[in-house]
Amino acid sequence: MRVKSAGLLDRRLGWYVMRLTALLAMFAVALVLVFALGRTWWQLLVAALFGVLFTQTAFLAHDSAHRQIFTSGRRNEVFSRIIGNLGVGLSYGWWMTKHSRHHANPNTVGKDGDIRPGALVFTPEDAARRTGVAAWLTARQGWFFFPLLLLAGVDLHRNAALAILRREVKDPLLEGVLIAVRLVGFTALVLVALGPVLGGAFIGVQVAVFGFTMGATFAPNHKGMRLIAPHERIDYLRRQVLTSRNITGGWFIRTGMGGLNYQIEHHLFPSMPSVNLRRVRPIVRAYCAELGVPYTETSLLRSWMIVVRYLHRVGIRHADPFDCPAAAAFRTAGGSPGAGV
Repeated sequence: MRVKSAGLLDRRLGWYVMRLTALLAMFAVALVLVFALGRTWWQLLVAALFGVLFTQTAFLAHDSAHRQIFTSGRRNEVFSRIIGNLGVGLSYGWWMTKHSRHHANPNTVGKDGDIRPGALVFTPEDAARRTGVAAWLTARQGWFFFPLLLLAGVDLHRNAALAILRREVKDPLLEGVLIAVRLVGFTALVLVALGPVLGGAFIGVQVAVFGFTMGATFAPNHKGMRLIAPHERIDYLRRQVLTSRNITGGWFIRTGMGGLNYQIEHHLFPSMPSVNLRRVRPIVRAYCAELGVPYTETSLLRSWMIVVRYLHRVGIRHADPFDCPAAAAFRTAGGSPGAGV
């Protein structure tokens, strides 16, 4: 009630219009640079800029998918599908299914797809199942975290394409056409403007920066936080707060992370416009303090260190998957669900 009465759940359409306008202006500048600079290796800096801009576009699609922009669910869906598929090259349908499960069961073993084993593993049980070369790599996965992020963009585009080919999305034809226009069209434009060698390097840098900025933004929010057992009973407030970590910082961090540095608040109020998350933070912190629920936030650099160390502990199979500072606090916190926030 405190949050609603403060108007923090109200739409902020004007702010999103300004955000979209600024993003389109930056894309226009980047495109002008591609043709104005010509065939010079300085173009790789422009490629990095495109990588950042595509990440910011993905953040905008994320907000719309959470119904933060429009009051109409249909308008949010159409907007997300256009800028997600056509603007970024990711499948809205695939991402929405995956992300909805994550929000319903963050860091829950067997339910949250974000902690399922892949190139990295996030539980000692999964690490223990690896053998041979895979086991050797897993034992050292903390060292590979940042290099692997450079490949995250390729993996995101691959998963989107596979979901469409397998018809796992609502409208595979539409999504497939939009993604093809984005991926094939943008690649062709770059190759025509810069040639095969420089153009190929340009696309490689762009995809690498996109993957790195996406992964380096999302990983600090949950990795290394409390894991929840598959059948563990836990109320909504603690499920969202104990598994999430906020990232401190000023305007640069807020902008660079698309407002998702306030991950605790985002998980508690997923439909709240991201620009309002910093305003609701004091209310959430105070409420958590009243109930004795640990509220975690740290700097971006510190969060990366925590993630790397956590991956290392899991990789060498020495960690208890349900052992973290928040776990002990939760066992003694007691209290009731956070319905009054």
